[in-house]
Amino acid sequence: MSSSIDYGNLMHEAMRGLIKKVLEDISANGLPGSHHFFITFDTSHPDAELADWLSDRYPGEMTVVMQHWYENLDVGVDGFAITLNFGDAPEALYIPYDAIKTFVDPSVEFGLRFETQDEEEARPGTELAKRPNAPLPAVKTPTKTDADSKKSDAKDAEIVSLDSFRKH
Repeated sequence: MSSSIDYGNLMHEAMRGLIKKVLEDISANGLPGSHHFFITFDTSHPDAELADWLSDRYPGEMTVVMQHWYENLDVGVDGFAITLNFGDAPEALYIPYDAIKTFVDPSVEFGLRFETQDEEEARPGTELAKRPNAPLPAVKTPTKTDADSKKSDAKDAEIVSLDSFRKH
């Protein structure tokens, strides 16, 4: 038995389970209303599958939009396959859940951001669940879409820290 509970990884696993459940519903019933997703993922993840020209163009990460046109959505245990349109050229992708960096549904101002331990340690004063009172991962709740944020810097996304709910 481990000497501590890895809350950070447990939370990430639960959030990835939420994404899987949402995608399973979309696969069965389609996107309801104005829902659509911006999904940013690590293109260098060893299990990610994408065309060579896409991985060359996006060597670190890539954001895809799942909205009006997509097909062949196949939701699996470890990731999902989907065909998306890139400049009138359909391309098949396989995105492992643990390669996802952000998942945003701007129609309802909902978003998740996953940070790796390396990213957490790169910022001064943060470590991910290495000590008993380490801060939990933040859940990103955007107030605007990422595209809107690039057009206008009027308001940044709100980061909700779960530390405020911890008993002291």
